[in-house]
Amino acid sequence: MPQYDYDLFTIGAGSGGVRASRWAAGLGARVAVAEERYLGGTCVNVGCIPKKLFAYAAHFHDDFEDAAGYGWRPGAASFEWKTLLANKDREIGRLNGVYERILKGSGVEIFRAHALVIDPHTIEVDGRRVTAAHILIATGGWPTKPAIPGAELAFTSNEAFHLPELPRRVAVVGGGYIAVEFASIFNGLGVDTTLVYRGARLLKAFDADLGRFLGEQMAQKGVRIVYERNVANIERGPALRSTLTDGAVLESDGVMFATGRAPNTRGLGLESAGVRLAAGGAAMVDENYQTSVPSIHAIGDAVDRMQLTPVALAEGMVVAERLFGKAERTISYDNVATAIFSHPTVGTVGLSEAQARGRGLDIAVYRSTFTPLKHTLTGRAEKTLMKLVVDRASDRVLGVHMVGAEAGEIIQGFAVALTCAATKKQLDATIGIHPTSAEEFVTMRQESV
Repeated sequence: MPQYDYDLFTIGAGSGGVRASRWAAGLGARVAVAEERYLGGTCVNVGCIPKKLFAYAAHFHDDFEDAAGYGWRPGAASFEWKTLLANKDREIGRLNGVYERILKGSGVEIFRAHALVIDPHTIEVDGRRVTAAHILIATGGWPTKPAIPGAELAFTSNEAFHLPELPRRVAVVGGGYIAVEFASIFNGLGVDTTLVYRGARLLKAFDADLGRFLGEQMAQKGVRIVYERNVANIERGPALRSTLTDGAVLESDGVMFATGRAPNTRGLGLESAGVRLAAGGAAMVDENYQTSVPSIHAIGDAVDRMQLTPVALAEGMVVAERLFGKAERTISYDNVATAIFSHPTVGTVGLSEAQARGRGLDIAVYRSTFTPLKHTLTGRAEKTLMKLVVDRASDRVLGVHMVGAEAGEIIQGFAVALTCAATKKQLDATIGIHPTSAEEFVTMRQESV
């Protein structure tokens, strides 16, 4: 008779938890997963998927205008927020069902309830206690709000996908990827949008040129950006009154905080079970995603690595194979590509210019800014930025960065190239596809000063 009820008990049925659970089950493990909210986690329900659907919706504003330059005379356009919400909810519901079928089809038992870790091998779930040889924490992250008066009057990205009405005026607070994405979405849907950021440039975690350039492009599209200030308090009146740190008052019908996320690890009993948590709540893990308790592992946004869905997926497979397979799979956090679905889109992979210089490398930087072919007829002032960071000693391309249409689609291919240690000489020898924006990456010859 088995010593434990399950070989693996996963807490959290987001992207990482589902992948780890079904991968482990495929390797012959007896697996259960507990999820108290929604299958698919943040990405499917209040993150990547609905966010990109909203970004598509917001793009039509420009598309209708641009059509005129190509001879189209579209009629008067109107937008219905409730239709977008209903269609989005239908798609999310479909994906929830897909995740459930994936788990059940893999033989994974699903508990739709909160799970509490009692000890290294015991979990309390759905009114009973079960045991497992291994426990995996895959509970993701949760948006945070600053501790200021009136913070309860604001919403976060979680609630942004379910607003009963689209505000006429909105203030988005933050300068990271969630902030710039939602500021672009609201602006594209016709909302009078102000972005308030405490820093001097957007996207501080990325190459400096990306944040500066994106700010310029967003401002051209009508987003008011208030730099080097923050919201000190919010008061309710006929409108929401946000007092900034310089004393200025910003009135809006909605305030969205996109100022950070925290690991969703509280209330799981981890500390009582002996799991060490960092000050911000992240489960502290080693290179094998093992916590201070050998039988308890953690992945994804519950740990302090990279908050990206594909990374959580990869980590989940590493844990499953280490515990139940041949333990041959590994992860490199170098050259993990990502895209920010702002307007325009940002795509990036590899080292920023500052990171490369910080490592003491002698680098060559190639930078190009141009008007995309599409806008030679639309008259739109939107520009595209492309940038390469190259190690002079080895000629290896260290970073590829872009702001412009389809940046995510373009950068994905260059992520493969960087993983294969591509050199600038190899890029130069590549014949581009003409006419495309992407060909600029293989035709840049002049170093930037």
